[in-house]
Amino acid sequence: MTTTASHSPNHHLSPAFPGRAPWGTANKLRAWQQGAIDAYVARQPRDFLAVATPGAGKTTFALSLASYLLHNHLVQQITVVAPTEHLKTQWADAAARIGIRLDPQYSAGPVGRDYHGVAVTYAGVGVRPMLHRNRCEQRKTLVILDEIHHAGDSKSWGEACLEAFDPAARRLALTGTPFRSDTNPIPFVTYEEGNDGIRRSAADYTYGYGNALADGVVRPVIFLSYSGTMRWRTKAGDELSARLGEPMTKDATGQAWRTALAPTGEWIPNVLRAADQRLTEVRKGIPDAGGLVIAADQDAARAYAKLIREITGHKATVVLSDDTGSSKRIEEFSASEDRWMVAVRMVSEGVDVPRLAVGVYATTISTPLFFAQAVGRFVRSRRRGETASVFVPTIPMLLEFAHEMEVERDHVLDKPKKQGEEDPFAEEDKLLAEAERAEDEATDDDMLPFEALESDAVFDRVLYDGAEFGMQAHPGSEEEQDYLGIPGLLEPDQVQILLQKRQARQIAHSRKKPDEEADLIELPADRRPVVSHRQLLELRKQLNTMVAAYNHQSGKPHGVIHNELRRVCGGPPSAEATAGQLGERIKKVQEWATRMR
Repeated sequence: MTTTASHSPNHHLSPAFPGRAPWGTANKLRAWQQGAIDAYVARQPRDFLAVATPGAGKTTFALSLASYLLHNHLVQQITVVAPTEHLKTQWADAAARIGIRLDPQYSAGPVGRDYHGVAVTYAGVGVRPMLHRNRCEQRKTLVILDEIHHAGDSKSWGEACLEAFDPAARRLALTGTPFRSDTNPIPFVTYEEGNDGIRRSAADYTYGYGNALADGVVRPVIFLSYSGTMRWRTKAGDELSARLGEPMTKDATGQAWRTALAPTGEWIPNVLRAADQRLTEVRKGIPDAGGLVIAADQDAARAYAKLIREITGHKATVVLSDDTGSSKRIEEFSASEDRWMVAVRMVSEGVDVPRLAVGVYATTISTPLFFAQAVGRFVRSRRRGETASVFVPTIPMLLEFAHEMEVERDHVLDKPKKQGEEDPFAEEDKLLAEAERAEDEATDDDMLPFEALESDAVFDRVLYDGAEFGMQAHPGSEEEQDYLGIPGLLEPDQVQILLQKRQARQIAHSRKKPDEEADLIELPADRRPVVSHRQLLELRKQLNTMVAAYNHQSGKPHGVIHNELRRVCGGPPSAEATAGQLGERIKKVQEWATRMR
């Protein structure tokens, strides 16, 4: 049969589909969904990779396309492959709303005549790949591979998917994050070599967060970052102290981070209290808005739930593992108006709870993939003007991810390494492996006798649309309340204007205070860049290089130049200077060098 783009893919959709369209007519596809379907219909490819930001509506797009393919007899059955048991049921429920019946309980044997297909997990395919291959060989099958980057999680899963679905008539791959920190190739994804000789994943249709934000499909995200002083005891028995956001080694950053998240300290209770205040403000405009705390492990999740009960007077829904009971609790929370849910990892990806609007990132997983998926739980928009708020510790890596929300990434298959060069992806590979291991699987790191001793919290800054706002403030202060009280219903440009006004007001108020009352860093966020220990070393190296160049140009000794820079710019010696102070000195010596030319 000849098909053209004029065939409407949603010819028999229920009037209620998509069930949670943010606005407009419910049976009308969003522009990107229709555009992706038009691109597919025009080409009729066997393989198609659609990359769409979390919350954009990948499920609606895929099921609309499946409806078109079934109606035009291009396929006879459907297999949906999802990352988790919960998502199998979610796919089956969504498909049922448009008259496509999927069996989420399928395990073996013939499929019931009442069904158009099945919903299975990647793990399930890994166990019985030949079962699914036989089904594909017997009837023309559309395979929908949801969050296909999971097919690269392990060699066995990738090989099983290749074996099972090689005979499929059509394969539709979906992902919101088509990048991985490892180099495991993702099945059925095309990789194209760039001019640099590196192969990167190539999508057939891309709809990024920036596009979705401009279209009003997703919410703008306000990140509220909290610093504070941490004190802990190392495995060697040494007691150390550090402030979140200050440059430190990788190990020290990890230990300070874990100290902040320890429920026995003051950091996490203060941040949960602030997040609950933010949720109260958001609920003035979004009455059913909910909050989600993403915890590192089951013990932490239970402890956080107890703290939330003490702070709010209300019980939090706790989701500990991906089992039937947990799926039911997620569904009940989604349909209720309860305030808080605490979960470990299973809610970080794909789970549809559109009323989630406030989040607390209380885990030490620091891969861009996990962070993007976690933030994706809060961006799904139901009506114009809704905003999302995510609370994070002041960890350089996390703030960098927050700044890059609108950056579209590809999966890089080749990572050339110069001889003698440290592998820049090694740490991220380790963290990704940690994120994907079973929760009850112990590692050597878990056995380290690490002890969190004390922590406190300080409101640090707000990150929004690549810019930073705010000055440091104590929890409960008027300055903190200025940012927690931002309305929950605002257009993206209104958020920017309001943040600028709040910061200007904070600076003006700070200038009126006596110096002895300025017990926190009285500098706006954009003048307090958060950098890693390695970045700080690079800044010092850059300054020394500039001073050496100016020495040749001016004839002045290095020490004299450094002292002159300190006199003009202020601050301590270079070894103790902050990133901002080093940056100012670099600019100043560049200015001097330019004048001498």
